[in-house]
Amino acid sequence: MAGLRREPTARQLRLGTELRRLREAAGLTGREAAASLGVSSSQINHIESGLTGVSEERLHRLAANYACTDEKLISALVAMATSRTKGWWEEYRGALPASFLDLAELEHHATFLREIQFLYIPGPLQTESYARSIFSDRIPELPGSELELRVCHRMQRKAILEGPDPAPYEAVIHEAALHIRIGDRAASRAQLTALLEVSEADRITVRIIPFDLDGFGGSWSAMMLASGAVPRLDTVVRDGPHGTLFIDSEAQLGVYRTLFRKVEAASLDPERSRELIHKLTKEL
Repeated sequence: MAGLRREPTARQLRLGTELRRLREAAGLTGREAAASLGVSSSQINHIESGLTGVSEERLHRLAANYACTDEKLISALVAMATSRTKGWWEEYRGALPASFLDLAELEHHATFLREIQFLYIPGPLQTESYARSIFSDRIPELPGSELELRVCHRMQRKAILEGPDPAPYEAVIHEAALHIRIGDRAASRAQLTALLEVSEADRITVRIIPFDLDGFGGSWSAMMLASGAVPRLDTVVRDGPHGTLFIDSEAQLGVYRTLFRKVEAASLDPERSRELIHKLTKEL
């Protein structure tokens, strides 16, 4: 059918998913929801699959038909449906995997970002040489042109830390990531120096999990928790064996929120974390 999106973004898919969840919670079929709008059931399916958009007026009608009274959620869904902003990441469409663009868009719209890393410095905090070394070690080896695109994309992700009113960002990093040399000694020292500097910025918190912490099992799995306009719209991002995973089921979100709180509680406070980073930087 003409007008259908070929590749919905993760944000468009999430909007459709939330509308489907509201419909199912109301106990309505797609056919019944379609009848309430005077459209075909295939149009409801396309909306819920992210293949087509939905107007603000129709979204409000759907919410009313689904007996949804959560005004904050409805407003957040309307914002997702009506936003026409073309972010910087769009210049990479067709040149990088869609997950790179979806991650940048998710970060752009997040109200709070929390990240756990055990073996690497988090992407938004990486220096250019550090990022280039990571992508250079990829197997199979990346063509030179794509490697540079990935490095440039990663550097542009720093936009979430800058600007007049950036969302709060918290990184919890295991000490192991500070010791692993990505690149040579000079690149590692530059990365730790940059990490130390950014940790002083407003709205950015860096916490370190030290080696000598007793009884820490942790998750040993990197993740990012991106807070939405309402908790229901939170998203967890994890790297899987076959690509990036965007997790949004309420049950799993609850597990990851608890996991993050436990890992955060096991980490050093920001001041002691900076002291450890400074110590390791001097030793390089």
